This record gives sequence, structure tokens and C-alpha cells, in this order.
Amino acid sequence: MKLWLAITLVALALVETKGSIFENTFKRLHEEPPLPSNQNRADVVQTLWIEQKLDHFDEDEKRTWQMRYMLNDALYQSGGPLFIYLGGEWEISAGRITGGHIYDMAKEHNALLAYTEHRYYGESKPLPDLSNENIQYLNVRQALEDLAVFIRTLKATHEGLSESKVIIVGGSYSATMVTWFKKVHPDLVAGGWASSAPLFAKVNFVEYKEITGQSIALMGGSACYNRIESGIAEMETMFATKRGAEVKALLKLCERFDVYSDLDVWTLFSEISDLFAGVVQTHNAGQIEAVCQKIMSGTNDLIGVASYLLDVFSESGGKCNELSYDAILSQLLDTSYTGNIMRQWIFQTCNEYGWYQTSDSKAQPFGTKFPVALYTTMCGDIYGSQYSNEFIDSRVAATNDYFGGWTPGVENVYLTHGHLDPWRAMGIQDEAQATVIPEYAHCKDFNSISDTDTAEMRASKERIAELVREWIK
Repeated sequence: MKLWLAITLVALALVETKGSIFENTFKRLHEEPPLPSNQNRADVVQTLWIEQKLDHFDEDEKRTWQMRYMLNDALYQSGGPLFIYLGGEWEISAGRITGGHIYDMAKEHNALLAYTEHRYYGESKPLPDLSNENIQYLNVRQALEDLAVFIRTLKATHEGLSESKVIIVGGSYSATMVTWFKKVHPDLVAGGWASSAPLFAKVNFVEYKEITGQSIALMGGSACYNRIESGIAEMETMFATKRGAEVKALLKLCERFDVYSDLDVWTLFSEISDLFAGVVQTHNAGQIEAVCQKIMSGTNDLIGVASYLLDVFSESGGKCNELSYDAILSQLLDTSYTGNIMRQWIFQTCNEYGWYQTSDSKAQPFGTKFPVALYTTMCGDIYGSQYSNEFIDSRVAATNDYFGGWTPGVENVYLTHGHLDPWRAMGIQDEAQATVIPEYAHCKDFNSISDTDTAEMRASKERIAELVREWIK
């Protein structure tokens, strides 16, 4: 093959794999928690399937589907415990059960390692598409029953497991599932580890962007916080004084962005704030600091913020930056399985959680232009007119009523949070019930115990190892 042709094909492949700005930002905020760095490549991970009912709560519904899971039996000895990592709103991958602290604990106890995939994510597709009719079976209560079926089936069919203790582990939304599974099926599991679990459902989740700002100030400095706040405030003023066209030109927004449309302006500022949230939520040592360095290198507040945003936007490879409300809506109205999980996750927020990370607090640097109305309007435009504010409020209240909100009333669940993580605001942070680890972000405690751990991180990992020993006695 001629060199120029090879280069052209590679370039085309790269363009094809680039998602939209919305998709890339969303993926960063909802991706599988970081895979353990110390992988045991020799282990063979099997990919298997188990039959599940489409609706566990309707005896007349006879349809079934195939749920994907992964199994690593390299460490397993008959009679050993079963350790299950729960999948959340992402596609599962083998590396989750071939390394890290869970793996080390499995090695100590000769455990069988499993990784379950959540219905409607990855390859676990209960129905052929994500139409409004078909997506209705996507909710956490169904997913928890999928897990119960999985545990009962595996214990009944896998050699030496019938009397084994079960430990479940999760990060982010799947950590929420760990906690709630222990509530609804306390007898099926001996204990659980929930890293970064939001447990309280709330429509207007103002605390998320507050903590995002606090973490930027803590790690990147108050000058960086102030520059972000001032740069975004200047953009807002430009829209307010009929200079929106200048912002449109500055940020290279596509033609269909309407500077006089509230929904377009809200969508833009929501996306800007989410880009910063992605930096904070996924923070590793030096990450926030490096972004702040870039922003502070600009000649003034507006240029510093805009230059950083343009750098990130350019990763999507578009000729202009498509950040209108219609652009995000067109993606969310696509009912095919594309690997973009925005339609599924936003459906869960409209139906169960809220968790809309709004600008309705002054104690954050991202301005005032992404109110709760942006997100609730989106619910109605995507999933149907029944998604009024009252309907969403009632669904969120029902979630808290059912699972207990701040007081789930479970035993033998170890709760951890990173102090920098904006999600900790919806989790239990009381030190008598949870461990908050300084200078770490979201789901950052799954690696093996290492010399690079802080004293607090090491102590937390040693604590869960000690608890697992007690639970599986």
C-alpha cells in the first residue's frame, strides 16, 4: 500500500472515531473507573452470557435477554468466595478483574472474580433499540434484580460456589448499586465496597459545581479559580449586551448556534462547566495544576479561558464547534446503540435521580447560565411531554423513599470518597460511616496498595482488606 494512502486511511479512521464535543465530555464524566495499572496479563478472562427477564416485576412479561459478564478463575479454588465488580453506565472490560486491590484481595482468599454488565450498556442489550417504548426497562431496580439472578445462578451452577460468601464492589453509579443491593438483598452478599457512591437523589444538584470550583482552587490556586470566574462572567456579559456574536466568533461556534436563544446559551455554558468538571472528577496528580497553568498563560481572563476551551474543543476535529441545543438534542434522539451512552444515562436521571449539575449557586466559578430548566426541558424533549417538572420531582422523591437517601440502613458496606470528587456531596461523608481521602478524585482507590499511596489512601485500602477478611470468615 502506498504511504500516502495508508496515511489517508489512518486519518479517516481517526476522524470517524472522534465523537462530538458533547459525547467526549460526557464519556469522560461517565467512563468506566480507571483500570488498575498493575495488570496480570497471563490471566484468561472469559466473556459469558446469562439469561435475564426483561421485567422482573411483571409475571406476565415473558421476554428475556442475554446479559454479558466476565469471569476470571485464575485465582479460584473450590469453596473460595465470589468477588463481583458491578458494571455501571459503561462497557465492561477484562482489565477490571485482572489487577488492582480487588484482585489482590481475591488472591489472598482464592476468590472467583466476576464483572457484570448493566442492562442497556455495552453489549447487554435487552431490546433492539433505545426507543422510548423500549428504554422503559432501564432502571436501577431492574438492574439490581439482574444481579440477584446472576448471584443465585452462578452459585447454583459453578463448581464449589454453593456455600461461598459473596463480596460486591463498585465505583460511582455501580457503588450506589452496591449499597442499594445490600439494602434490597441483604442475605445474598456478605459485604460490599462502594467507592464514590452518590446515594441521595436530587434534581437541582448545585453542590457538584461548588466542589468542582473548590477543588480547582485547592489544587490549582485561587488565581486560577478567579480567572475562570472572571472569564466566564465576561462571556455572559457579552451575551447580555448584544455582543454574543463576538463570543460565537471567539469560540468558533457553528452557524446554527443562536446567540439570542436561551437554550443555546444555556447549552454552551453547561458544556463549558462540564469540561472543567471532567478535569476535576478524573484528576490525577498534576492534572488540575496543568490546566490552570494553561489558563493562566493567557493575556487576560477571557483569552485565558477561551484558549483553553478551544484546545479541548479541537479534540473533536470539527471545522466549527457544534454547541447548540439542537445539536445535543439530535444526538439524544438517536435511538440506536452507538456506544454513546448519553441517551441511556440521561433517561435514568429524568426517571430516577435528577442530579442536574446546575449554576444555581453563587459559590462556584462557572456563571449563572445553566439552570435546572435546561435539563428538565431536555427530559421532555427527548422522552415525552409527561416529563414535567412535577413528574421528575416525584420520580426523584420515589427513589429516595425506596432506597433511604442519606440513611440507606445497610450493614457491611465500606463507603469511600475522594475529597476532590464533586460527587461526594450526594454521598454519606460522615466520618463514622465513610472514609474521605484527601487529594484524590472520583474512584481513584482501586489500584493495589503502593508506595505512591498517601498515608490516608493506604490506610483506607488496608481497612477494606481487613473488613473483607471479617466478612468472609
